[in-house]
Amino acid sequence: MKAIFSLLMVLALVVIATVGAGAAQMHTIFAYCIPRTAFIIFMVGFVCKIISWAKRPVPFRIPTTGGQQQSLPWIKQNKWDNPSTGPQTFIRMALEVLTFRSLFRNTKTVMRHDDGQNPVVGYVSAKWLWLFAIMFHYGFLTVVVRHMRLFLQPVPAPIEFLDWADGILQILAPTIYISDMLLIGGATLLLLRRLCAPKIRYISLVNDYFPLFLILGVACSGAYMRYVAKVDIMGIKEVVMGLITLHYAVPAGIDTSFYVHVFLVSCLLVYIPFSKLMHMGGVFLSPTRNMPNDTRINHYVNPWNNPAIKPHSYAAYEDEFREHMLEAGLPLEKTPEQKA
Repeated sequence: MKAIFSLLMVLALVVIATVGAGAAQMHTIFAYCIPRTAFIIFMVGFVCKIISWAKRPVPFRIPTTGGQQQSLPWIKQNKWDNPSTGPQTFIRMALEVLTFRSLFRNTKTVMRHDDGQNPVVGYVSAKWLWLFAIMFHYGFLTVVVRHMRLFLQPVPAPIEFLDWADGILQILAPTIYISDMLLIGGATLLLLRRLCAPKIRYISLVNDYFPLFLILGVACSGAYMRYVAKVDIMGIKEVVMGLITLHYAVPAGIDTSFYVHVFLVSCLLVYIPFSKLMHMGGVFLSPTRNMPNDTRINHYVNPWNNPAIKPHSYAAYEDEFREHMLEAGLPLEKTPEQKA
């Protein structure tokens, strides 16, 4: 029901854009007013969320570790999974952001039987989730960068090269982009994982299904524009350049699918700052990733500590409340006789 409800919400957005831009002919509103408002909400919401996260105190060194910590000289350290310096942490973050290193090590717990047919717990690789994530994220990134050619005149050479490399397969006319297949395929596989895996389906909420359906709506509407409706690219670029130059003039003859696509993109932009999709910025502020594990090397003092509040050690706490703790039956490091 959660998946169906999310799907119905996305379909409702499609109907709103179809009726508003198609039957009601509100082209200026759907081509300029809604996208500009959505972009402002996205930028303000994104910046405010990052600032609020950056202001939150980190009272402890809490990096997630996946290997041997720096210890004795003759014990080999796992520098990328348990960094102890700033450069090592930077490399770890780069590997996490660019290659999803932690997801690549994803394992699955299974029940096996040994030679005596006794059940034993085993661990097997589960690289398929990493593959789906790589397909989806890099397909999405390529699509976004490739669309920058609509906002720039002249188009920079790197974007021209990316557009050429993305369509290098030269399949059909117009050429099918590799990134389109990766984006739609990756998002579909991630959605099927939530629908078909019982454990994942049990913990999935509406805000897990809705962004997947919305992104699929954006990708499929864009593919429909290009490969089925075959909209006028120059007319679309004129509309997009009007967003930048504040020249609000919609050329005639643009297919309704363009307005549906722009409306879904606008809804996605508004949704991002208030959803789990903010992990695109939050990953850089995660203390479990961006902190070196150097607690054995340096004494870490929380910079947000109030200097007026003096530290209170457990030994001092026990000295203060020893009699009360003894009466309550709590364990003590020292009994009253030992303290005396």
